[in-house]
Amino acid sequence: MDQQAGASTASDEAGTHRRITSFVQQRNRLTEGQTHAWDRLWTAFGLDVADVVSGLVPYDPPAWFGRRAPLVLEIGSGTGESTALQAAAAPEVDHLAVEVFEPGLAQLLMRIDEAGLTNLRLLRGDAVDLLRERVPPGSLTEVRIFFPDPWPKRRHHKRRLVQPAFVTLVASRLAPGGVLHLATDWAHYAAQMRAVCSGEPLLENTSTAADGWTPQPAGRPETKFERRALAEGRDVRDLVFRRISAPHPQPPN
Repeated sequence: MDQQAGASTASDEAGTHRRITSFVQQRNRLTEGQTHAWDRLWTAFGLDVADVVSGLVPYDPPAWFGRRAPLVLEIGSGTGESTALQAAAAPEVDHLAVEVFEPGLAQLLMRIDEAGLTNLRLLRGDAVDLLRERVPPGSLTEVRIFFPDPWPKRRHHKRRLVQPAFVTLVASRLAPGGVLHLATDWAHYAAQMRAVCSGEPLLENTSTAADGWTPQPAGRPETKFERRALAEGRDVRDLVFRRISAPHPQPPN
């Protein structure tokens, strides 16, 4: 959701590297219901990315879920409205939701409890660190990034999540045939996403349309956030790229 920011390690024009995280730090204030859900459910369904990255907690989805199943990673799950719906619709798939916004995580815990979900686990922290340090290459069936922070001001575009180095990292963690699914309601960011993903040799656009956009897949629910964006006149664009086994050969010059 738009309360998150983009992240990876980016280079500025001078060639120096700046650290970009997959989130914007926000003050966390839980409602009474969210606090109750957190106290009851976090230890059963949640982990801290820092603990996983440091090795204090092993990265072991089969142990977390008690089975081996296709694995989806969602970056920036927000309040988890679409996350919970998608997990409920695909009980045969395991879902990891990475988010830093504690009220959103608490809200998603409430949704897990209400729906009785067993195929969803939450990770609090930076998804980029998790991908880089602990997610094995070729291990993910899908990566979802829905409505990341657009950083609309031109001087802030370098903070956006979907940058070449980040997309290369994601592509390396997808299994052949795995999918990177992006959605945004900001036209300029959508164009950047399309250009960056099209430039990644390990990804191919699944769209058959001339403009490269994909109609909203049936599996991605329309959320309250999305309805508000549409009401405010912003079109929502989806992009679905597939991991290929090897880069397509380049035509001779």
